[in-house]
Amino acid sequence: MKTSKFVPVRWMVFIIFLFSSIAAAPAPQMQDKKQKSPIETVLEELGGYPCFDGSAFTCVTVEAPLDHFNPDDHRTIPVTFAVLPASGERKGMFVTATGGPGYSGIASADYYITGFDESILSAFDVVFFDQRGIGYSDPAGTTCPYAATEYYQRDARGKTPKQEKALKKSASTFSTECVNEMGDSSILPYLGTKQAVEDLEYFRQLVGDERFWLYGESYGTQYAQTYAAAHGGHLAGMILDGTVDLTFDGINFYAQQAQSFNGTLVAALTACNDDPTCRKDMLGNAIRGYDMLAARLSHAPIPFKFPLANGKTAHRKFTLTNLEFVTASQMYNESDRMMFVRALAAYSSRRDLVPLARLLYIDLGLDPQTLDVIPDPYYSDAVYYGVECQDYGYPGSSPEDKANRYLRAADPFEASIPRLASIVYGDLPCAYWPEATSDLTRPEYLFAEGIPTLVLGATADPATPVQHGINVYEHLADGYLITQENGPHVIFGRGNECPDALVTDFLVNDAMPANRETVCEGYVMDDYVPLAPRFAISFLGPRRALSSMETEIYYLPEFYYWDGFEPQSVGCTYGGTLDFALNEDGTGYDLSLNKCTFTNNFIMTGTGSYDGTMDQFTLSVKTAGRWKCDLIYTRTGEDISVTGTCDGKFMKEKHTDEDSEFHKVPELNRLRQDH
Repeated sequence: MKTSKFVPVRWMVFIIFLFSSIAAAPAPQMQDKKQKSPIETVLEELGGYPCFDGSAFTCVTVEAPLDHFNPDDHRTIPVTFAVLPASGERKGMFVTATGGPGYSGIASADYYITGFDESILSAFDVVFFDQRGIGYSDPAGTTCPYAATEYYQRDARGKTPKQEKALKKSASTFSTECVNEMGDSSILPYLGTKQAVEDLEYFRQLVGDERFWLYGESYGTQYAQTYAAAHGGHLAGMILDGTVDLTFDGINFYAQQAQSFNGTLVAALTACNDDPTCRKDMLGNAIRGYDMLAARLSHAPIPFKFPLANGKTAHRKFTLTNLEFVTASQMYNESDRMMFVRALAAYSSRRDLVPLARLLYIDLGLDPQTLDVIPDPYYSDAVYYGVECQDYGYPGSSPEDKANRYLRAADPFEASIPRLASIVYGDLPCAYWPEATSDLTRPEYLFAEGIPTLVLGATADPATPVQHGINVYEHLADGYLITQENGPHVIFGRGNECPDALVTDFLVNDAMPANRETVCEGYVMDDYVPLAPRFAISFLGPRRALSSMETEIYYLPEFYYWDGFEPQSVGCTYGGTLDFALNEDGTGYDLSLNKCTFTNNFIMTGTGSYDGTMDQFTLSVKTAGRWKCDLIYTRTGEDISVTGTCDGKFMKEKHTDEDSEFHKVPELNRLRQDH
């Protein structure tokens, strides 16, 4: 099942440097081999090519049968696999099925392996793939970003007959517009997971391995379980991370997911209440702050002014649908939750909707300056529904009947779930989707005899409730349960030694966890980063102000979620502009500020930079407002120096960084896509 309408890839600003130095690390060992390995020979025979510039992976595109279950149909469909040959003595093939459905696995493959222990890269041919109709497997682009983005901004509540009528119209319109936008719809009957797993089996046969190891995350667990049910004899081991319980029908899955999202939101807001600084920024109670905003939006949208990169402002409106979309999109991991809570605090204490709007536009895939759609070549809403509406059937004799039955089934959940209940309508477009299945049966629990299986989950996972993984684990012949307390959606490869060490030992050494059930420590939300003072009078001096400005730049959503490639221009909170771009070496970034104001009466004009090799941040700015200064602020590690003139007086200060916990470029592990 889908876990997010749009979740951007988290790239760091110096990613090109890190990407080339980390992801390509295994290559030199491969070059030392005198003879080609068996997989390298296969890749050459299949016409292998570099997946993209800088990638450590070799891609092969195979022509798989369009309909694996009809031998009389000789049509084919391209499916692309990315392979990184083992750098040491080969144990076998380790395949990753990423989330979605609709996300490219190949686009994130080089980043994902930065979370793998070197022993995995040494022992395994690591394989990622783009499911049929997605990314590299679909050069024509079976996508509908414009129809999808519009759909995700429409009202998504069904409490009244008027709202239900609007819901049905919205779902029907989206289904029609999405299919029209995607162009060739002839592949729709063949996008379901049962067809897709046969593509992997086809590739396995081409490679010639009798058995391999399969990791699935989120929707990938749906894919992995389906493969195991059909071809379990070819699996040496399996890992399910963020597990989907396939025995539930669509309505019940979405109802439980909505309850889980509400639970994760409450946990994040409770963590804020437990932090004195966060509680202060929320004016006492974060849960009350959220509920008050939702209640106000339920009556009418709130108008606000959004700062533009040209220094002007645009008049916009924020709706209840906007709030629920951005809330759900930011619940997937600890850092995103903190960013959401921080944005909510800006509204609670200052009635400032701009931080929430900044996050919303990123999550929707909109240009914050123009609100134009930014198509993502590595995600397809069309394929999502193409898979979803093939995998999950809904009762009814006609589209209208299906939609009405769906709404009646959703009624008790709409009434009982206090927040984010609109998630329950996630599959309503399937009532109108062409080629949707009429099969209402659900798979039995997987027994998987002879396949040792790790089932991973987190108690604060909003998208695949932890109980779903427990349900699957309890029916496995040889299952092991690894549960992280609190934690993100999908837990392997994020730098937490537990579970990473257990998974690595399982893969490399065939070692099972010591206990059938293991609990790993975790937390709900990153440490809260306080809002900058609203007025410059709160600062004790220019040094403290500049230190605060460094923090604001790091946690500005457009910077925090920047892809690290395209230069960006944004409007600052209270006026002026900020530009940032990757530096020439790819090891940091350069800044340009023009009357940029993050705190009233502290206005900055000048330049800045960050050098990732030295952890050195610099601002060379003239300030106006409370102080008229010409200063150079430099932070290197935990040492800060400020030199220049301020209000006509020479200034030279050196201090230990008092805000060091807030002066860290977002960690590399946030690059990972949260499918």
